Amino acid sequence: MSADAPEAEGAEGLAAAKRALRREARTVRAAAANTPAGPRAATALCGQFLSAFAPEPGTVVSGYWPMAEEIDPRPLLRALGEAGCRLALPALAGPERPLEFRTWAPGDALVPAALGTREPLPEKPQLEPQILLVPLLAFDASGYRLGYGGGYYDRSLALLRGKGDILAVGLAYAAQQVAAVPHDGNDQRLNAVVTEAAVVRSDVESD
Repeated sequence: MSADAPEAEGAEGLAAAKRALRREARTVRAAAANTPAGPRAATALCGQFLSAFAPEPGTVVSGYWPMAEEIDPRPLLRALGEAGCRLALPALAGPERPLEFRTWAPGDALVPAALGTREPLPEKPQLEPQILLVPLLAFDASGYRLGYGGGYYDRSLALLRGKGDILAVGLAYAAQQVAAVPHDGNDQRLNAVVTEAAVVRSDVESD
């Protein structure tokens, strides 16, 4: 996906530009997931991530449970767990609220959640991630991410960055990169995006 993002002027223009890019991005992501190389992309992404980042044992890493054609983070999460990281998955705390991050390990029971994803049981302890793995529809080289429009990750990142160090890393297919993602001051930039082909770093500070 290489076309420039539509020009956004004001709140209505920004919303329209994001809607248009979401329509295109869903098609591009589905195509990437359904190529012959698609099933191998998650394993390749895992290798790219581990070559670029080396979390210390005990580091809290929050992933996500994949839905639709999102690239699968589970091979990476399994590798990080085996390396001694503490794992979590996000859970919806309510409309217009930041996400909760609940303890998770491969094989743990999950419950259905809004938007078609799954999350850890409500009684699971909450953790504060030091590394946040983020799903997306599209991204650009400046670290801007196009999500689904709920604002959950933007609110969560703003809260976590206000408390201290947090490394936000998007996970995506390489085909999901665009020239520019429409954005405003509410959109939190990612420190990097890891694909099956490369690590795309932005100039966002990690603290």
